[in-house]
Amino acid sequence: MGLPRFRFSVCADRAGTLTTDFGMCMQVKHGLEALGTADLVIVLPSELRPLTVSAVLSQALLDAYRRGALIAAYCAGSFLLAETGLLDGLRATTNRSLSAHLALRHPSITVESDALYVDEGQVVTGAGAAAGIDMCLHLLRREHGAAVSNAVAREWMVAPRRESGQTQYVPSSSEIGTRSLADDEDARLAELLVWARTRLSQPLTVNELAKQALMSSRTFARRFQAATGTTPYAWLTDQRLDLAEELLATTNLSIREIAGRVGFRSNGVLRTQFVKRHGISPTDYRHRQRRANGHRPRQ
Repeated sequence: MGLPRFRFSVCADRAGTLTTDFGMCMQVKHGLEALGTADLVIVLPSELRPLTVSAVLSQALLDAYRRGALIAAYCAGSFLLAETGLLDGLRATTNRSLSAHLALRHPSITVESDALYVDEGQVVTGAGAAAGIDMCLHLLRREHGAAVSNAVAREWMVAPRRESGQTQYVPSSSEIGTRSLADDEDARLAELLVWARTRLSQPLTVNELAKQALMSSRTFARRFQAATGTTPYAWLTDQRLDLAEELLATTNLSIREIAGRVGFRSNGVLRTQFVKRHGISPTDYRHRQRRANGHRPRQ
């Protein structure tokens, strides 16, 4: 598909035949020596209790971290990662049912129980199992750009991006009757997000977005924050930057043309926002993505 290629390995405390929590038999080819060269290590969740890691695995993860590898975990894997001490003083998330236990056992960690994923730079954590997909897409987008993560999401037939602050909580069927108004507002808000993404070139205002969602400005701001974990302005900026990243990586459009297509007033505004996110200019980002991914730009 013209996308970056990865070498993928599954490893365990020791190589050999492994029976998973759910009874599936796996032939694991690698022991923990595989962590010595990995660029990214993902700690998988476990159904076993108590949630502990062996001393040798803990040391291997710490060594990989000190070497500069990215360390990620999701669901109960975040709890296992916390046992190494790598999450001390950081924000993290995990499966909602484990959040209180994680906060109690590791008070130095700021547990964000409603977040889908939390990015702390070299360490990234995700919530429940489905949020592990969101976490991986986020890592692809962060390391290889929006064009790559969007292409992978299309292949997987999943949403290309769910906001990290979006709640992982879904109301039970017994609650639906008592939350009909909120459910209706959520449905209209979801439709609005799709509508806004197709109109990023337009100067969208909060009042216009609220009107489109059939809400008052105050209700809209409150519901938007609850659903996405951010403000309408910050969300629009993120969407515009995501689209700009894809256009930079996959087209020969000028910086000025891209700024217009994504809704920034000038290429100077695009540059300012880009430097805030990436620490480099749009032009440097374009060069970096093409070198890393070998994309053939389209007109």
